[in-house]
Amino acid sequence: TGFLERAESPDQCVVREVKEELNLDATSPALIGVYAFERMNQVIIAYHVQAVGVISLNEELDDYKHVPFERCKVWPAGTGLALRDWLRSRGYEPEMLSMK
Repeated sequence: TGFLERAESPDQCVVREVKEELNLDATSPALIGVYAFERMNQVIIAYHVQAVGVISLNEELDDYKHVPFERCKVWPAGTGLALRDWLRSRGYEPEMLSMK
């Protein structure tokens, strides 16, 4: 996640953020969607990118895990909705978690 810098387009921002946070070279940003993140009074602009390199997390990130599409579960808000829409675009209908 990240924020736009002055005079930066959302496409440029996602490429820069992937490099800064994961040390991957991202190309071909494709918009997944725009989502309200009401709890933080923010808007999420979610992208799919092609990325190459070896993942090296920066200090903002603690860990990562590869999860097969068919095992993904999503929450019904914010980034969960972006993941849902991305999985649907790949032919998978994810299980929705309850926010109770």
